[in-house]
Amino acid sequence: MTDLRHIDALVTAALDEDAPWGDLTSEALIPAEAMLDARLMAREPGVFSGSEVFAAAFRLVDPRIRVHLLAADGERFESGAVLAEVSGPARGVLRAERIGLNFVQRMSGIATQTAQFVAAAAGTGARIVDTRKTTPGLRLLERQAVRDGGGRNHRTTLSDAVMVKDNHLAAVAGAGLSVTEALVQMRARLPHTAHVEVEVDRLDQIPSVLAAGVDTVMLDNFTLDELRQGVALIGGAALVEASGGVDLNTVAGIAATGVDVISVGALTHSVRSLDLGLDVASVAASVGPVTAEARLPDETAPEPATAP
Repeated sequence: MTDLRHIDALVTAALDEDAPWGDLTSEALIPAEAMLDARLMAREPGVFSGSEVFAAAFRLVDPRIRVHLLAADGERFESGAVLAEVSGPARGVLRAERIGLNFVQRMSGIATQTAQFVAAAAGTGARIVDTRKTTPGLRLLERQAVRDGGGRNHRTTLSDAVMVKDNHLAAVAGAGLSVTEALVQMRARLPHTAHVEVEVDRLDQIPSVLAAGVDTVMLDNFTLDELRQGVALIGGAALVEASGGVDLNTVAGIAATGVDVISVGALTHSVRSLDLGLDVASVAASVGPVTAEARLPDETAPEPATAP
């Protein structure tokens, strides 16, 4: 699970971005005493992810708001399901609504799409993993969503493991070393626990990479026949990862070639947010007039956006 301090920092930044001078509409229209009950509703089937982030949005706006989660991260649900109940001061619920939804919709979209890839590769032994093609600043949340969907995480940062790609090899080509020599010298400078992966885009590159004793060989944009040949050539001397050209139409065929890992950038870089909504269930009548005036932006604030 993602560190709560990290979640709070992300959600606080999102809330500040969304209402830098308060929620003018709610503060001017809704009585301060008004209480509201709402439900997080699924408008399509999927896999739930983002419970802690969703709850944090309401907690950070007003600690009096209560969020009762009815679905757990990683749980499948059908259209029409009630995923959570929210109750508390109406102004706070309305201020936190969009931020809570933005996070939980995106994370549930990632979890749902990941589950589809995992299902397509089922029975082959191939693991579905994500990539570093994540939304800047949201990587830890998106990685959590991949896990909730049944996928695995690749290296999280550049500091976690070594992945030598074609651009790295091009950058050291001027040193006059062979690929094997360059990789061996690199490994000598690394901690003993470092996992080393090297990308190849041709079959004839595999022997020189294996000679360096790498842990994983990535076969990038190989055809299915080339993947089968690559798996046979590597012969268990290293893990085999397939990347490039992976979508829901191709993943089953790629998994059937015998690769160990399939990395899918689309899990995070082009996912569609799931259709979830916060529907009001009831509103308690307030007592007395509005007790606080709306806080208007000062003269240095940007002009308000024109309503659509």
